[in-house]
Amino acid sequence: MASGLIVIAVLIFIALLLRICHILINAKHEEVHKRIAGLNALPLPSAIAFVYRVNHQNFFEEYEKLFRKYGRIVGLWGLRRFVIFSMDVELNELLMLSPVHITKHRNYDSLKLWLGTGLLLSNGRKWHQRRKIITPTFHFKILEDFLPVFDQQSSVALQCLAEVAEDGKTTVDIYPFMCRLALDIIAETAMGTKVNAQVDKTMPYTSAVQEMTAMMAWRFLRVHIQNEITFSLFCPLKKLRQMKLISIMHKFTRNVIEKRRQELESKEETNEESDIGSKKRMALLDLLLQATINGKPLSDEDIREEVDTFMFEGHDTTTSALSFTLHLLARHPQIQNKLLAEIRRVYPDEEENKFTLMNLNELKCMECVIKEVLRLYPSVPIIAREIVEDFKYEHSKLGSGVIPAGTEFMLSLYGMMRDGTRFEDPLEFRPERHEQHDAGTNFAFVPFSAGPRNCVGQKFAMYEMKVILVNILKRFELLPLGDKVAPILNIVMRSETGMQLGLKERM
Repeated sequence: MASGLIVIAVLIFIALLLRICHILINAKHEEVHKRIAGLNALPLPSAIAFVYRVNHQNFFEEYEKLFRKYGRIVGLWGLRRFVIFSMDVELNELLMLSPVHITKHRNYDSLKLWLGTGLLLSNGRKWHQRRKIITPTFHFKILEDFLPVFDQQSSVALQCLAEVAEDGKTTVDIYPFMCRLALDIIAETAMGTKVNAQVDKTMPYTSAVQEMTAMMAWRFLRVHIQNEITFSLFCPLKKLRQMKLISIMHKFTRNVIEKRRQELESKEETNEESDIGSKKRMALLDLLLQATINGKPLSDEDIREEVDTFMFEGHDTTTSALSFTLHLLARHPQIQNKLLAEIRRVYPDEEENKFTLMNLNELKCMECVIKEVLRLYPSVPIIAREIVEDFKYEHSKLGSGVIPAGTEFMLSLYGMMRDGTRFEDPLEFRPERHEQHDAGTNFAFVPFSAGPRNCVGQKFAMYEMKVILVNILKRFELLPLGDKVAPILNIVMRSETGMQLGLKERM
């Protein structure tokens, strides 16, 4: 009897404690509830139940239900955390354009042991300094010198695909092929080092990058193991494996950096003319080795975290975009044929493509196809920020208001770019909608984000995808074999069913 009363007393105490937390948070965010019309925060138990019901497979479906029920802005709170999830274009635009609210969400902390606080995860002064150093790496003159790398590595990919094509009779998951191709490209352009991921699938570094990316995606939606301490407690074996993978990747990157530093120092000592500036395939690493902040060079760790950041960001996002593009083209033969006609017009010589930025810019149809794929399946479907100081806004419909510091803000690019009020037949694959220059204006189309934290490598990615698509489509006809894609949320957009299609060599 006494033990039963104690249990009841404890449950009542917990309920009261949760209620007090709920009231305090509600009071802190009272301004949000008053000013943002249609914001309906879910009560505490519902919010917690919702968070733990959502997983990688049902993420987009569950949030679509929320938006249909509560409108384009949804608030959720649980204990001391308050989250705003928004697909409202105007409100999201204000946040993306802000030079103040650039702090990444706490979920990204799980990447810090691997990537440090490079361009992806840094904030404030450090972020501004790094952005200033890295931006020239993607100048058009340097991008031109990357084109042979794109082309050469694409040729390796064609050989690998030819081995499994079987004249269109076999279903192929194109994703792992594009993943290894993108990894080879980013390694050679960022570090000037060939990792041969497409040929040597057992190389420790490339295997570690792929396994680590999958592990981070697995942790991303599991709230209780996003912190390293709780991850160590609940998943000790996975934690040990994570540390092993990080050690492999850091060792490889440090060796590359040290080797390149010694080469540059040796040339300086012998007064030998440096190839910096002419050998621009190593632009990122060379630029970082030469860079200074307040007169001091970057440390090896500073350089390592930027190189590792680009190895991660530069292959996973491109892999997603390329794979979805090839999958959709396989299921839209008329668009595929239109694209092939454009390719043959721009590159009539079957012997050599001779890619230049100028002729790649002539691929207008291809650019529309890539944009439409990114609208439907953005590589980064969610942008997550921490509001570190009060966010004041002026909104045409919501009026003036303040979102208080401490709020977690999730911008749904996926929701924005599938909004039926912005795009006609939003679920249809219609590349021609991007032929008009005003298509997707007012921040409705932002697959590379926008504002200060927009993707610094977006031009790199577009030219890389164009070169790869030209080579694949000239060699293979894409056929609609296998399952359709089933989008799931990882760190980047993926498909639960893979990216399946058939490949038939063209005559």
